[in-house]
Amino acid sequence: MIMGLLDDLKRMNKRQFLYQVLSFGMIVSSALMIWKGLMVVTGSESPIVVVLSGSMEPAFHRGDLLFLTNYQEEPVRVGEIVVFKVEGRDIPIVHRVLKLHEKNDKNSTVKFLTKGDNNSVDDRGLYAPGQLWLTHKDVVGRARGFLPYVGMVTIYMNEYPKLKYAVLLGLGLYVLVHRE
Repeated sequence: MIMGLLDDLKRMNKRQFLYQVLSFGMIVSSALMIWKGLMVVTGSESPIVVVLSGSMEPAFHRGDLLFLTNYQEEPVRVGEIVVFKVEGRDIPIVHRVLKLHEKNDKNSTVKFLTKGDNNSVDDRGLYAPGQLWLTHKDVVGRARGFLPYVGMVTIYMNEYPKLKYAVLLGLGLYVLVHRE
């Protein structure tokens, strides 16, 4: 199979090859534009995330794909599921708001505490050292919908890097060799 792909690649003239490379570039740039458009519409830096652990079961399972919004004017409510980033951690966390702490000063600051539905304790152990509450600046988004288990593909590709490279190589070769 791979030999057949390489033979097809050798038979292409330079113009066909360049056309295929440009087509591949258009696909990638279109995907990036769609992602940036979703960021603008949803107000979230990451409008789609994958649940990576079982800490939110039974509400969400590992591999569920979440759709997020993050409109600044909407107040955070108890019971709402938020995705947040903590200083010193690269991966965002998906958990439910457990408590609100409102301070009625001129800024009317709202702080909140989160907890995974499947966890026995709140998230203070996950927050940055010395941090007891989250603020709106920590929030990446709020869960608005989900597709069950669709994100398992992402999890498998991260857990098995060779699979990721094999899929990317296969897709790249297909786009370069396919003439339509």
